[in-house]
Amino acid sequence: MYTRRSFLRQAALALGAGSLCAQDGATFSSDVKVVNVLATVRTKAGEIVQDLTKEEFLLTEAGHPQTIRYFSRDTNLPLVLGLLVDTSGSQRMVLEEEREASFRFLDTVLREDTDRTFVVHFDYRPEVLQNLTSSRAKLEESLGRLTLPFQYRGAGGTTLYDSVYLCSNLITKKLTGRKALVLLTDGEDTSSRTSFEDAVEAAQRADTLIYSILFSDETFGGGFRAGRGGPDGKSVLQKMSRETGGAFFEVSKKHTLDAIYQQLQEELRSQYSLGYTPPNSSGKAFRTIKVTTQRRGLIVQARSGYYADETRGGQ
Repeated sequence: MYTRRSFLRQAALALGAGSLCAQDGATFSSDVKVVNVLATVRTKAGEIVQDLTKEEFLLTEAGHPQTIRYFSRDTNLPLVLGLLVDTSGSQRMVLEEEREASFRFLDTVLREDTDRTFVVHFDYRPEVLQNLTSSRAKLEESLGRLTLPFQYRGAGGTTLYDSVYLCSNLITKKLTGRKALVLLTDGEDTSSRTSFEDAVEAAQRADTLIYSILFSDETFGGGFRAGRGGPDGKSVLQKMSRETGGAFFEVSKKHTLDAIYQQLQEELRSQYSLGYTPPNSSGKAFRTIKVTTQRRGLIVQARSGYYADETRGGQ
């Protein structure tokens, strides 16, 4: 019988003993009941705002104002970054560009003494190419092992939801600090055992932002789509990013992957960290939160809520 627990156990075994787990000197969370929220603030023109004070933020839970007890603009907070790359058939024309641009991005954004990254590719199943590491050499080697789409080897499928679910549950949920998944995909899923809702919930429970980048050979006239008739990939990625507090990007001939990575790098280095003690953290209900500012005309990007039984330690 299928259960979430059995799925996690089977997936961990299939992916290799200990391959999807928090390792390499990672810091684990405490049991102090604190809700942590990462926020990015932009003007209506899209420019990042970096000079806000704690007093200028307004934070509510279920419509009730909360006292912000922890506040930081410190970009030195450790970053755990998961790079999840779609290697299904729809990526066959863009895989090489994904590989090269991804290494340039990681080489620029990661600090070897502070940040850690893991790399996963997914087609008919997720597979770990590199566990948590701060080594640029290991990351470059893992990106070099991004494979051709599986239909060239007699198999096919796309397990986007499974990948998000497993990475959230088996890696980022156990860690503190800033945590994000970067998805390189067309947003279609044809083979997951996990639903979209379960994948988003797993990321929310793990306090993990999802930055999704819509990229496929259709961008350049390849015309390959394996999942016609299913959910629209763009809408899927937009919702997944919005509900976790991340952002959505779309590669085009005018908006290159390198340009998107530059935007993402700027955002990851310009976040505010807000923390508050919830009034009552008992139960498992999803609690909605909203972050705004007293300054007019600013747009705040933050997660939509949290699960009451998943509050974490403070800064």
